Amino acid sequence: MSSAFRGATGSSGRDVVVFRCATGIVGVHAIVDSFLATEPGTGADDHVLRGSVSLALLAVAALAYPRLRAGGRAALSFALGVLSLEGAALAIADARGVGARGEDWTGFLLLPVGLALCAVAVALLWRSRMPGRWRYLRRVGIGVATVVLAYWLLLPPAIGILATHRPRAAVERADLGRPYETVTLRTSDGLELAAWYVPSRNGAAVVSYPTRQGKLPQARMLARHGYGVLLVDARGYDGSEGAPNLFGWAGAKDIDAAVAWLRARPDVRDGRIGGIGFSVGGEMMIQAAASNPALRAVVSEGAGVRSVREHLLRGPRGWLSLPESALETVAVAVMSGTAPPPSLTDLVPRIAPRPLFLVYAGHGQGGEDLNPRYFRAASEPKMLWKIPEAQHVGGLEARPREYETRIVGFFDRALRGT
Repeated sequence: MSSAFRGATGSSGRDVVVFRCATGIVGVHAIVDSFLATEPGTGADDHVLRGSVSLALLAVAALAYPRLRAGGRAALSFALGVLSLEGAALAIADARGVGARGEDWTGFLLLPVGLALCAVAVALLWRSRMPGRWRYLRRVGIGVATVVLAYWLLLPPAIGILATHRPRAAVERADLGRPYETVTLRTSDGLELAAWYVPSRNGAAVVSYPTRQGKLPQARMLARHGYGVLLVDARGYDGSEGAPNLFGWAGAKDIDAAVAWLRARPDVRDGRIGGIGFSVGGEMMIQAAASNPALRAVVSEGAGVRSVREHLLRGPRGWLSLPESALETVAVAVMSGTAPPPSLTDLVPRIAPRPLFLVYAGHGQGGEDLNPRYFRAASEPKMLWKIPEAQHVGGLEARPREYETRIVGFFDRALRGT
């Protein structure tokens, strides 16, 4: 055994020094990310839970590491290494999108940290391997156990980090088929959201969520039929203030702000306001409509699972992934400082008597196969459309003419009475 990793079961190995230095650098990044370089429109008090829990876990890991055997050290080093590499990748992506800022600079340091920790894990496993008659069977068993535990214990925090650190992207002017204006919305909790608005020519308008540039063809389709279209960047996305959450747990406030802005528009008559949401935007459109009667018609395309509450709807066939889903929900809650929202099955009945149109793909993702459950839970008037050959939120691409006929017809009946 080389001197670099001597003392694999004691506290004298150099791997202990490497690990503790690594946790120190990750800790500095956590402080910068949570308290010193927060997202626009947020402050240190918005990330107390995230920062405190991150620092506490790093401290526990640093103290526990020397007391672990080689396998435990390797597992802990590999887990922190993978999460560090994820943090570095997110920092690089953010810097490429909008330029390096704040926490990106300490995020860059996570790249060598992650590589060093993964190298330590590999070296520890290699040097602690055991010979013997059953060594290959033992290694297969360890490999299988490692995959299962990584799925249950490592994937959830990785998803939590990704969900709450979505890289921003620069937004260029787009072709919406008609002239539009750049506007700023203000939410009830004080955030400024970036939006584009195509004025209405038929007295009705539709909110498109959760990004301005994500579904431009659908916006052009609605504008072509005379609808006003308000395309909104969700909080923490691209041009909007706030901290991101890919599960959109607080996004109903964004949609409420959009609806309030449209109600004050002279070109929108008699509160003829609808909404169309895609993926997480479809989920948030349902949540907003459940509590905001001013949203008079909703199209939700690609809604799926957003917390363990929807995951429980799968019953026995989802039991294997239940630990991962539960821990993922906890991780997102801690990282975002936001409590999980109610289940979509509890929200859809509250939309009636306003119409709801659920659209989902045959080759979808993220749990959108649960749309029939949401449809059964909803009250009339309601519609459900499965597009068998479509990919996730790809209805327009799969069936352009039928999609336009169905979606525009839905809004015509609900908002214009035609």
